Amino acid sequence: MKKILFGAMTLVAGLSPALAEAAEGYATANVNMRSGPSTSYPAVTVIPNGTPVEIHGCLADLPWCDVSFYNGRGWVAGRYVQTVYQRNRVYLEPRYYRPLGIPTITFSVGNYWDRYYRDRPFYRDRDRWDRGPDRRPDRRPDRVDRDRDRPDWARPGRDRPDWDRDRDRPDWNRGPDRIDRDRDRDRNQARERERDREQARDRDRERDREQARDRNRERDREQARDRNRDRDREQARDRNRDRDREQARDRDRNRDDARDRSRDRNDARSRDGERERNRPRCVPGTPDCP
Repeated sequence: MKKILFGAMTLVAGLSPALAEAAEGYATANVNMRSGPSTSYPAVTVIPNGTPVEIHGCLADLPWCDVSFYNGRGWVAGRYVQTVYQRNRVYLEPRYYRPLGIPTITFSVGNYWDRYYRDRPFYRDRDRWDRGPDRRPDRRPDRVDRDRDRPDWARPGRDRPDWDRDRDRPDWNRGPDRIDRDRDRDRNQARERERDREQARDRDRERDREQARDRNRERDREQARDRNRDRDREQARDRNRDRDREQARDRDRNRDDARDRSRDRNDARSRDGERERNRPRCVPGTPDCP
């Protein structure tokens, strides 16, 4: 006869990821991922604090959930897993399963271990674990028969189950405070990210302004060079015009001087001819004429 606590767990937990879309969560402590929904099951690996996990489903009567961590698959107590509900981080409790779309599943050692743990050392004890995590080969049959109809936690010498014993742990009672701290941390991180983005935008704007100033300075220098070239060309044209005018005046002066000299020569020849014409002629036989 199966242990009462696990008597109803006859189906396979998470037979296929396609059965339901995995919800997202993250570990709130360095927690063991176990091969079944109890701390008595062998540990598969340790999930570091803050690491994301995929939640494939949770048990209805125990706060344990089937999760994926990288390429591993196993069970983690809901008090060590948080997810986001209505923009707040909450621990995985049964009241959040339906709103978060987390399916309620069951667990069977045989099918679950066959699927995920064939290469694990503890797989060779599969048949023993299939009888329940608290069944031990060295237990006396009379003790088993006497306690068969009593809940595990009510049997003499047994501790209360993990889900009940841990309910009074400080971490669980401080859940709302931890949520408030997480919310404050998220807000601070959001403000820091927004401040970083604003600083990045300020740097981009300052860089754009500096580039615009550089472009304006370069444009002003180019315009100044253009003005200087235009001024130099204008001055060259002025010098060429002044030189041409001076050369034209020189040519005019030379032409006027040549004309004056020619006129003077002509006048001199005219005066010489006039004097020659006016000079008395020599009459042969006169005393004045040799």
